[in-house]
Amino acid sequence: MVSQTFTIINPTGFHVRPTKTFVQLASSFPCKITLHCNGKKGNGKSSLSMLTLGLTTNSEVLLETDGDQEQEALQALGEVLTSLHD
Repeated sequence: MVSQTFTIINPTGFHVRPTKTFVQLASSFPCKITLHCNGKKGNGKSSLSMLTLGLTTNSEVLLETDGDQEQEALQALGEVLTSLHD
């Protein structure tokens, strides 16, 4: 398992469109993907689970990946968490 903390920089937080982008990419990796934010834990391959985390601007998110391609998943998904979305 590998993990890293990322900060959400999107001015509108992580709403439906960026969540969909994240989940689609997360689903392409065979590893388990978990996010932790504000005492909550969510499955990175579930839109509903992601949205319930309430990721807003400047939220600190711990991203954990565990299994095959975990390092690649951590890097790719970290880029999604820290990029701007409309």
